[in-house]
Amino acid sequence: MAGYIIPVERLSPEALAGVIEAFVAREGTDYGAREASRETKFNQVKEQLLRGAAVLVFDGETESVNILPAGDPVLKKLDTPDTAGSGT
Repeated sequence: MAGYIIPVERLSPEALAGVIEAFVAREGTDYGAREASRETKFNQVKEQLLRGAAVLVFDGETESVNILPAGDPVLKKLDTPDTAGSGT
């Protein structure tokens, strides 16, 4: 995967809010048996990002940002800062 983790602190509060809003607005972001409000989803995702339980991932192939759980196995396939852009 041609992507890398974006440190949350690198985004402005407005940019972070925009990424989170786009994420929670997507189909398939269910939160259990009861549907949570968009505000609740937003707050839960933001809290997970701030405490490191979730990470922002930029995908260079699709030029998009996604939010993944910090333990997601796909993160092992990402470029490291040392190899990003080097083609290795």
